[in-house]
Amino acid sequence: MFTNSISPALQAHLDARLDFVTELSRKMFDTALRVNELNMHLAQELLEEATSANQRMLTARGSEAMSAVASQVQPGTDRLRQYQQKLSHLMADANVEMNRTAETHLPEASRTAVAFADELVRKTAEETEKAAQRQREIIDKMHVGAQSDGAGRQDHAQAH
Repeated sequence: MFTNSISPALQAHLDARLDFVTELSRKMFDTALRVNELNMHLAQELLEEATSANQRMLTARGSEAMSAVASQVQPGTDRLRQYQQKLSHLMADANVEMNRTAETHLPEASRTAVAFADELVRKTAEETEKAAQRQREIIDKMHVGAQSDGAGRQDHAQAH
């Protein structure tokens, strides 16, 4: 029967998968940190601009207040466009890094998966052969027992 211990092939496969998932998780975490930094930077810039615009509006008179507000629309739009470009670049870099990680780790994970599958097939075949051998032995014992019972009955019947 199968033992409860982990086979070396399974352990190698689990280690390869763990290494892959660990590195992929690190890449994703690093990307999340960079996105967070980008978001914080944008929020800080927009807050500074809004504060500055509010101060100009408070000190402006009449039509100057409207032109102060209008003057803030274009810089805000430009900042959002820059943010979008930086975010797109960051995501493209993250995609490249994750693909590189997969290219590095998947061949080993595949190799260890095949090795484990081969070991499992071999062990299953061995166990199946052992079970079949035990069944043949039981059948042979039953057959021998039936022949000796039959011979004993025949001898008993001839004696009478």
